[in-house]
Parts: sequence; C-alpha cells; structure tokens
Amino acid sequence: MAAVALFGTGLIGSAMVEGMLRRGDTVAVWNRTRERAAPLASKGARVCGSIAEAAQGAERAHVVVSDDQAVDAILGELGSFSGPVIDHSTTSPAGAARRAGPRFLHAPIFMSPASARESQGIILCSGPRDTFAMVEPALAQMTGVVKYLGERPDLAAAYKLFGNAMILTITAGLSDVYRMARALGIEPTEAHGLFSTFKPATTIDVRGAKMARGDFTPSFETIMARKDVRLMLETTDSLHILPAVAALLDRTIEEGHGAEDVAAIAFDTR
Repeated sequence: MAAVALFGTGLIGSAMVEGMLRRGDTVAVWNRTRERAAPLASKGARVCGSIAEAAQGAERAHVVVSDDQAVDAILGELGSFSGPVIDHSTTSPAGAARRAGPRFLHAPIFMSPASARESQGIILCSGPRDTFAMVEPALAQMTGVVKYLGERPDLAAAYKLFGNAMILTITAGLSDVYRMARALGIEPTEAHGLFSTFKPATTIDVRGAKMARGDFTPSFETIMARKDVRLMLETTDSLHILPAVAALLDRTIEEGHGAEDVAAIAFDTR
C-alpha cells in the first residue's frame, strides 16, 4: 500500500488509478479538466483541485498526459515535491532528455485501458538506476513486463516511438488489405482470416533482424516485390500506403538494389 499522486485522468490514467485502488493504494488525482477526474471519486480516489494538493503527502507521482508541453506544465507546478516522478506519457526523446533529473523516470507504456486496469502490458523505463530500483516493485504491480533500458534519459521515449511506429504501420497496411479485399468482392472479415494461419509478424523476427544487420541476401528480391505491389495497385485506386511503398521500391531499384532482398529498402540506414 502506498500514497500515490496521479496527474492526467484520461482513458489510461483513469484505468491506472482503478488498478492502484484495487491493490490498496491511496490515490490523489488531478486533471486539467476536473470533470474528467470526478468519476474516480466514487471508486475511492481523492479528486484534487490543484497539482500541489494532489502531491501533498504522496510517496511518488505518476504523470499520464498527452505531450511534452503538458508534462512540463505539471513538473513546473510540482515545486518542492521530493519523491520520484514517473512519467508514462508518450513524449519526444528530446523532451525526455531535457527533463532528466535524479528523481525523474520516463516510463512510457504499451497498454490499453483494459490492460492498465488489470495490471497487464509493458512499461519501458529509462533514467537514474537508483530511482528505477526504488520504484520497480510498484511498477511491477502495474504491469506484466517492466523493461529497464538504462540511464540514458531519452531511450524509453525512443523505444516507445519505435513500437508505436510498428502499430501504426501494421494498421495502415491492414487498411489497404481490406480495401483490396472489397475491390475483389471479398469481405474484410474473410480476408482477415488469412492471418490466423499466415503470420506476417515473423517478418519482424527474421527479415527485420537481417535489415538491422544490413544483410540483404535475397529470399524475396526487391524487383519481384515491386511486381507484386504493381498487382496490388491494379486491384483498386483507393489504396493509401502501398503507393508510397511502390515509390520506395522504385528508388531502391534505381539505386541498384533490385536483385537484393526487399529488406534493401533500408539500404540507406546501413
């Protein structure tokens, strides 16, 4: 049991508060729009009118807001608060580095509201090792996995952006798949069934590892990938992502990498 302050009661922040209350913590909350925090009072949280009021008597503070500007505003009003401040917000790496301090830990998350409520998901952490060691037991109660990346203050922010980039890229790719499906007279729900047997995520483990090493030994030649994308583009003119992929493949081929693996689209990161 601990006395906790939490700033930012959006979908994730509110779910975190519910999880903390269920575990027996005493939680004081503040939100810029007080009405969004008000429902947590009926669950046992203390809804405060100011950041300073919520921080008073707290052993640690959690920040769950939208961006760098919102984090900076909260830190600016914490004043003499001496406990650890754990920022779960998705922010810029530069912002996280700028906020580095002996009691500040950046700890962005991969969680849905449901997983935050049920203490599941992933928390990434970077910042002072001593501060991480101090709060690790509490973080472990909040999630399924706590991954400490080291003391470099911007690492957790960078890794969170890497993860979100993959989520968004996959989601955008699915949008094009379903557009192709409809153009071909196939319901998206039926097209989605392919992925119960074909697991494209293995691309990350296999081709992704080769790309990171700069190994473009062919198993799926870039020039053949470009042919396949041409076939995809011929199904419908309403695709969003694949035209950009076609342009990237064209540039890769023009640079002389057509006979290499399609992973060669990353040739300029070697």
